[in-house]
Amino acid sequence: MLKTVGLAAAIVLAGLAGGAYWGLSDNNASAQGTAYSDSGQSIDTELPDPPDDYYVNRSGHVVHRPMFSTTRPEGASAQCRDGSYSFSEHRRGTCSYHGGVAQWLR
Repeated sequence: MLKTVGLAAAIVLAGLAGGAYWGLSDNNASAQGTAYSDSGQSIDTELPDPPDDYYVNRSGHVVHRPMFSTTRPEGASAQCRDGSYSFSEHRRGTCSYHGGVAQWLR
């Protein structure tokens, strides 16, 4: 399924190299919206689905899926009961397939 990106996300994405379409280091990269041409007309900018280790959340942001790590990963919002780390922006459903939340990190 193709997504439409906002102007800010399109600018972030345009600066990335190596096929990293989604601005993966930016948890607030938008996967929805409208971009505008230099003449001010709206244009649709479509990108492929994010890589398998990321998803688009209910706010339209690209978020890293839960992952296992020996140290707390930057940007993690919770540690799940199975030991994985979640990057969820919303509490509802966080760690739902990982035994629930063991502790909130932010």
